[in-house]
Amino acid sequence: IPAIFYGADADSLPLAVDSADFTQLLKARKENVFIKLMIDKDGNQVEKLAIIKEMQTSPATRDIFHADFYEIRMDRKLILDIPIHVTGFPVGVTMGGELHILKRDLKVSGLPTAIPEAVTIDISTLDIGHTAKVGDIKIEGDVEVLDPEDVAVATVSAPRAEALAAEAEGEEGSKEPEVVGLKGKEEQA
Repeated sequence: IPAIFYGADADSLPLAVDSADFTQLLKARKENVFIKLMIDKDGNQVEKLAIIKEMQTSPATRDIFHADFYEIRMDRKLILDIPIHVTGFPVGVTMGGELHILKRDLKVSGLPTAIPEAVTIDISTLDIGHTAKVGDIKIEGDVEVLDPEDVAVATVSAPRAEALAAEAEGEEGSKEPEVVGLKGKEEQA
């Protein structure tokens, strides 16, 4: 598989990756796993630490036809998307509400050793109409969250049947709207 290796201080280096080894690596990997690349450069084996930054696949066969590897340096901060794991069963769902997961990844910045594999947020206290936000996620250590704090991660909404019933109730109790400007003209006539 044709590939490229690059980094902040590294020149771009074209690579050829063994297809079988790469496929096996992808089956075993989790999110943002560091990969040790053995690069044959001018007859010398050079070991580089990297992550898969991007992969290009065929939409029809899902075969990989190109990969980008980004060099990891342990003394430089990285920006990564890490998965958000949701735990707990929302109170609002037990009362008939519907849970909606709105965000599955969190963009963070930090040193490679400080960035967690994933973050967890407990949604068990969410009631109908309540939302868990990015600002509710706590990360230990020197990791900066780059997503805005007010972005929704999960919400519990009223069930659709109740929402339609409430909408219908609102229509029954409403009066005919007053047409602005007619009231004054009727009094003059």
